[in-house]
Amino acid sequence: MKIHPTAVISPKAKIADDVEVGPYAIVDDHVTLAKGVKVYAHAYITGSAEIGENTEIHMGAVVGHVPQDWGFKKEIQSTVRVGKNNLIREYATIHRGSKEGSATLIGDNNFIMAHSHIAHDCRIGNRVVLANGSLLAGYVEVEDSAFISGNVVVHQFVRIGRLAMIGGLSRISKDVPPFMLAKGESLVYAVNVIGLRRAGYTSEQRERIRQSFKILYHSGMSLPRALGFLKEHPSSAETACIVEFIESSKRGICGAAPGKNEVEDDPS
Repeated sequence: MKIHPTAVISPKAKIADDVEVGPYAIVDDHVTLAKGVKVYAHAYITGSAEIGENTEIHMGAVVGHVPQDWGFKKEIQSTVRVGKNNLIREYATIHRGSKEGSATLIGDNNFIMAHSHIAHDCRIGNRVVLANGSLLAGYVEVEDSAFISGNVVVHQFVRIGRLAMIGGLSRISKDVPPFMLAKGESLVYAVNVIGLRRAGYTSEQRERIRQSFKILYHSGMSLPRALGFLKEHPSSAETACIVEFIESSKRGICGAAPGKNEVEDDPS
């Protein structure tokens, strides 16, 4: 291990042989750091947090601290579980679960940029990007490959679907369906065409998603009628994913943006 002499490491922590811990970092009781983890200067890891292989926690970041929840009691045992190959940048904060035995869960290969916040009991999938200053309230769920831009705020219990993108400075209080581009006051503007193309979706797959988007947001149908139409005329696994997501929504989904924002340009 490469442990700086000023770092404070609990003898109860479980640390792999090749872990690096920088100056003045703190690793508390019952924390687990897997192989290849690197903890930079002044980072603080606590609350029985489990950090997966090859994850980096940069300067001043806090992982596993008590949740910002009035109902939280100090005797509650909860945690944060962070997967493999995550990049947690400067001064990001990830709080542990708020109920006995609960956990905030972070998947693999995520990029959590500086000053972003993941509150208690959130569920973050894989390959998610949280840009600088993005704020997730409690119980938010973010599915795989979603992109949350800078200084976005997300209301508690909101879900953000797979490969959705949230534009910068947005305030999101409704669920964002998979593959959509949302921004502003919980409004969907378009399909996340660039994200889909980068993820390897074919032009045919993207077109089917675009058609589903048009039916949901620009056909003039009510949402129940549009969902019924999509279920009666299934066109792809992507359409089924959108329908399933919306039908399981408890907060309702983002509405259509005003004006003619039907689709982004999609040169194949």
